Amino acid sequence: MILHCVFCHFRDDVSEADKTAALKALEAFSLTLDGVESFKFGPNKDFEQKSQSYDQGFVIGFTNEDALHHYADHPKHKKLGGQLAQLCQGGGDGIIVFDLDV
Repeated sequence: MILHCVFCHFRDDVSEADKTAALKALEAFSLTLDGVESFKFGPNKDFEQKSQSYDQGFVIGFTNEDALHHYADHPKHKKLGGQLAQLCQGGGDGIIVFDLDV
């Protein structure tokens, strides 16, 4: 299984409603794809005080790398990812991605 972990540093002027709408759009799209087992998103609680600027994130569970590549190459992912980046501090620089093979 691949866990695709994405952490967002949203701009200060982005409303909670806009953050949630962007993440829900990614969730709705992702769950239509073969090989996607789960999509979870939420606020960063940052209990250890190590990532204060990354205020929200999401994790997608993929059955394998092929499913992740299909998602990553999909035109709808590219569109929604671009919209998400526009909401983040510094665009794409305001997003951290980890892909964990678990």
